[in-house]
Amino acid sequence: MSEALKLHVKKGDTVIVLSGKDKGKQGKVIEALPKKAKVVIEGVNKVKRHTKPSQSNPQGGIIVKEAAISSSKVMLVCPSCKKPTRIKKVADGGSFKRACKKCGEVIDK
Repeated sequence: MSEALKLHVKKGDTVIVLSGKDKGKQGKVIEALPKKAKVVIEGVNKVKRHTKPSQSNPQGGIIVKEAAISSSKVMLVCPSCKKPTRIKKVADGGSFKRACKKCGEVIDK
């Protein structure tokens, strides 16, 4: 995947995981990786990494952090109706904004 894909979620969005070991968990998107079509979600898909001692971490040891998950496995949670939803594009003065399919509320302010 050399070209970046347009993701349906952005950094700061609240999402719910649809499949996998963390199915049903909700979290905020920490990082969006459009070139890999993945997102990193707060508190979801935790992995342990063994690190060598360095200047920033002189003790070294095992660090627990969030790993990336495929963007197709997450669904946006609408901030107004609090339900998982798909998005639709709504024209707004020459640009397009994301809107909730269920309640019609514009997500991008």
